[in-house]
Amino acid sequence: MATHGNENENSLQSICYKRGSLQLLDQRKLPLETVYLEIRNSADGWSAIKEMVVRGAPAIAIAAALSLAVELFNLDAFNGTSVDAASFIDKKLEYLVSSRPTAVNLSDAATKLREIISKAAVASSEPNSVFQAYIEAAEIMLEDDVASNKAIGSYGANFLQHQLQNSKKFSVLTHCNTGSLATAGYGTALGVIRALHTKGVLERAYCTETRPFNQGSRLTAFELVHDKIPATLIADSAAAALMKDGRVSAVIVGADRVAANGDTANKIGTYSLALCAKHHNIAFYVAAPLTSIDLSLSSGEEIIIEERSAKELLHARGGLGEQVAASGISVWNPAFDVTPANLIAGIITEKGVITKTGAADIFDIKNFVQKATGKSNT
Repeated sequence: MATHGNENENSLQSICYKRGSLQLLDQRKLPLETVYLEIRNSADGWSAIKEMVVRGAPAIAIAAALSLAVELFNLDAFNGTSVDAASFIDKKLEYLVSSRPTAVNLSDAATKLREIISKAAVASSEPNSVFQAYIEAAEIMLEDDVASNKAIGSYGANFLQHQLQNSKKFSVLTHCNTGSLATAGYGTALGVIRALHTKGVLERAYCTETRPFNQGSRLTAFELVHDKIPATLIADSAAAALMKDGRVSAVIVGADRVAANGDTANKIGTYSLALCAKHHNIAFYVAAPLTSIDLSLSSGEEIIIEERSAKELLHARGGLGEQVAASGISVWNPAFDVTPANLIAGIITEKGVITKTGAADIFDIKNFVQKATGKSNT
């Protein structure tokens, strides 16, 4: 039986799971309240993801998988064959994937789980065997996510220390939330920052407020204070001035989807940071697990960008507070933007750092993934 919760980690947890039970930290209420919501089935999971109770590409995938695992574990009875059971799960996964279309981790997890239940349906005529195979696979995904995040942190910290060897200590700017609250634990870009702090080479972490939903001010700042990491919160619009003042050694962000050429979709405002970093000759890095890489997309032009409710801009606290904008104004509120690969210095993964090669100075991500996994990940 897998368990995962605050008792197992020093850092915060967005996901608390033991077989048959799932609780998700309601991140909409942070940092003022710490409230966990009980997730009983895939419908609860879908709503929690759609309504931003849980967010961050890795956490979304794990929460979706586990919400269905809880539903299957607590199912009273199922009338049908193992093939029927596999079809039942498949439809539930398709429904869960519709909750947040931009984050590739969610669809990637669904694809892997479908393969497992398909094999289980062939191996046994008992529907319970299929359900059991699914539950175990979802639990393994939870455990693997924490391990991969810690590997990302280690690779990233070592790589940055080597790249910035002229500096005894350095400061890192990050955007949105990529820590324990955005993953099963530890974090991706924030995991690198945690690892740098542990190694004693981090002078300061800077986090943007990340308008309009304020994941930086509400969540990243919360995690940094919790872990006693020296940190400073800035307005999104202050990033260029901070870089001009020479206070930023590197920028590290997460990713919701990375195309085969390295173009990266991440929280809106990431592209602006990359342009600022380029102008100030500051290295810009993406930290993400291999599950965030989508080799089926040749470039960022093919990435679907989710648009969020106008309420997030019209009301304070990302739509959670009182109205602050004039009634009748039209709103454009994309949740993500795409940073072109030519602005990215490296992609930090759990298998190492993908850097640019050859005279053309481009990423060969497909080759890296094939070597790292032994398969094509298409």
